[in-house]
Amino acid sequence: MEFTPKWIAWEITRRCNLRCVHCRSSSQLEIDGHPDFSLTEAKRVLNEIHAYANPVVVLSGGEPLLRPDVFEIAAHGTSLGLRICLATNGSLVTAETCRDIKQSGIRMVSLSLDGSTAEVHDDFRNQPGAFAGVMNAIRLFNEHQIDFLINSSFTKRNKAEAPKIYHLVKSLGATAWYLFMIVPTGRGEEIMEELIPAEEYEKILNWHYDMEKEEQDLLVRPTCAPQYYRIVLQRSKAEGEQFKRRTLSFSTGGSKGCLAGQLICLIDVDGNVLPCSYFPLAAGNLRTQSFQDIWENSQLMLDLRNFAGYKDNCGRCEYIQVCGGCRARAYAVTGDYLAGEPFCAYQPRR
Repeated sequence: MEFTPKWIAWEITRRCNLRCVHCRSSSQLEIDGHPDFSLTEAKRVLNEIHAYANPVVVLSGGEPLLRPDVFEIAAHGTSLGLRICLATNGSLVTAETCRDIKQSGIRMVSLSLDGSTAEVHDDFRNQPGAFAGVMNAIRLFNEHQIDFLINSSFTKRNKAEAPKIYHLVKSLGATAWYLFMIVPTGRGEEIMEELIPAEEYEKILNWHYDMEKEEQDLLVRPTCAPQYYRIVLQRSKAEGEQFKRRTLSFSTGGSKGCLAGQLICLIDVDGNVLPCSYFPLAAGNLRTQSFQDIWENSQLMLDLRNFAGYKDNCGRCEYIQVCGGCRARAYAVTGDYLAGEPFCAYQPRR
């Protein structure tokens, strides 16, 4: 595959107004040691990215709407021809926010919904009223004709909610629904006991396969679940059917499992470039290196692209080219980002 950056998440602030159980963010309104960078630096970073590639850039956090200049950052990216998206928890969205989203050229907004009811979602988000905030943001997005997608993260505490959330998302007018399997980073490290076991993980992904085969309107895709691409090949071959994948102009295409450091990366608030949003090791820093230099020459990035260097079951697996196992999850559990995927139940033939 061609290792071109197609999707970049950018942590434009580490500040947040929620304390979600799985999040890597510090989730405070003021962050000591990790201040927001300036608008001038933001424009420099966008200029540098645009000079090298044409990825989707997702303005993320923390909560990006806590930055008063978030729409100036978005507008500059739009002026360069970049496809700019916004990831928000929805609690700060107003009618004025919607007008600013449209004027700045933001193409898509992502929201998180981790329960089909306020009881489940608010528990997951550690914030009473969080569900109501998401519902209000969705109402406003529909009123202002703003495209949005829904991300849903799953642990043992809400795993039974997947079908319910799927049907709720369909009824809300979303463009896409992404099912996230939790990676234990940040506060996620504290919920190791809540992570879904490999066998149940497999059942959820098989449910997703059955659902996606029938879904015609909503784009659906598991995220941080690279094993799904092995399941797709196994089941479509066994059933003698071609599995039709759909994609959106702001996505990576959905053709492979783990894309960390291969097609995607994260830039954190300190300028570090990380392989993905859940990978705690930096490949380099934009304050001392160019994005192109980091992307093309970082040993960490090169290791992730060298499938022959993968270990354990992943290294032996015949599906390594389409799955690859979650590198962030391997690192979180074993301390080795080339180790086997710890939440995969499949036994390779070799």
